[in-house]
Amino acid sequence: MEDLGNLMHGFSVALTAKNLLFMMIGILLGVLIGVLPGLGGANGVAILLPLTFTLPPATAIIMLSCIYWGALFGGAITSILFNIPGEPWSVATTFDGYPLAQQGRAGEALTAAFTSSFFGALVAVLVITFLAPLVARFALKFGPAEFFGVQFLTFCSFVGMSKNYPFKTIAAMMLGFALAAVGMDTVTGQLRLTFGSIELLRGFDFLVAVIGLFGLGEIFLTMEEGLAFKGGRSGINARVVLETWKQLPRYWGTALRGTLIGCWMGITPGGATPASFMSYGVAKRMSPDGAAFGTGKIEGVIAPETAAHAAGTSALLPMLTLGIPGSPTAAVLLGGLLIWGLQPGPLLFVEQKDFVWGLIASMYLGNIAGLIVVLTTVPFWASILRVPFAIIAPIIVVICAIGAYTVHNAIFDVVLMLVFGVVGYVFKKLDYPLAPLVLALVLGDMAEASFRQAMLMSQGSLAIFWSNGLVGSLVGLGLVMLFWQPVSRLWSTMRRRAPAA
Repeated sequence: MEDLGNLMHGFSVALTAKNLLFMMIGILLGVLIGVLPGLGGANGVAILLPLTFTLPPATAIIMLSCIYWGALFGGAITSILFNIPGEPWSVATTFDGYPLAQQGRAGEALTAAFTSSFFGALVAVLVITFLAPLVARFALKFGPAEFFGVQFLTFCSFVGMSKNYPFKTIAAMMLGFALAAVGMDTVTGQLRLTFGSIELLRGFDFLVAVIGLFGLGEIFLTMEEGLAFKGGRSGINARVVLETWKQLPRYWGTALRGTLIGCWMGITPGGATPASFMSYGVAKRMSPDGAAFGTGKIEGVIAPETAAHAAGTSALLPMLTLGIPGSPTAAVLLGGLLIWGLQPGPLLFVEQKDFVWGLIASMYLGNIAGLIVVLTTVPFWASILRVPFAIIAPIIVVICAIGAYTVHNAIFDVVLMLVFGVVGYVFKKLDYPLAPLVLALVLGDMAEASFRQAMLMSQGSLAIFWSNGLVGSLVGLGLVMLFWQPVSRLWSTMRRRAPAA
């Protein structure tokens, strides 16, 4: 009942005229970001984060989170109409969404995608509402060893659950740790890896790095591919919406499975993209019409969309309660909280109730607003793709440069942004993941501080990480996740060879 009371208070915070205005602005910007290939939720939030520095933290985070909701919705539009995934997690939506559009059922496919997305996000917000306070209260008992255990588990989970080769994930993460170490050591006050440069005294700013890695990196890659937009017109009218809604209840099992997969992959650092593919694969195996998937099945649209939205939304739970981002976008939002002087973690629910519950309430309102916006404005968003990419790309680059410059009002940050843009481009060409690099860049300092504090408490003994059941379980589970891929491959090999023997 206390949590419900806090939620009602959160609605009173979110329903102010100013917050509602920025909520709608965020939704519209987010859908635009989702529609344009080369951007994305993390990219858009990173690029627009500097614009929120003059806003109160609650208003700023509501706007940024609504950009994320809008991007989740917008990615389905281009996937279905043009066979161009506006977001990485929208790739699975193209498998059945685009064939439906070619059959003249684009309105039906879009309605199913938007409604499924709304359902997945709504369940994930309910999970956050009732689970986050419990996790936060439990986390109040954490000390430095326990916090390092959580951070260690997060890093290892990225290695174990990544679809990339483990060594690529580890290499990207090590680079992030190295970048996080640049600047002044907060414990000893000594300078590290500055090489005599005055500009590097403050280290690599997280925001500048993210704008370059995500924003410019994607633009460079898209420019190389010579992307050209092609597709047909589409609209959604009330008759199509109502007829599609009548069909959707028969797929409740698919939607529920997708939501559960998404929530799990969001709370653990799996991410929306693996969740969407996993949900699509499970739906294909369990459906009576599984063989027809890929030819234009509504069920093939529902499965990835529910999972992607559930994962994208539930990733905010560990970010708010433990300070551990469950996705690249959550990592960007975490950086925003730190910039505004807010420390994510269990104390946030005690010291900043207005902020936390206003944000949770805005998740409900933002998803409702997002559903209404995308259902009524699909033709407009589709028409944007008729603008030549040669015009859109320079505009995005200029926005990135402005965003990087406004962080410290320094031209050096614009140069750094370009360098990180090249790094992001090279990483994508070589199929190295960016999410572990960003995670290490955000959490590197925090993990190092927790580890060193634990070492000081134990006088240098690693036994402190097995001193009680909680920290021992966290570290042990982290080691399991670290070696998950090679162990699972070995197990599969042994099972295949057993019958032959």
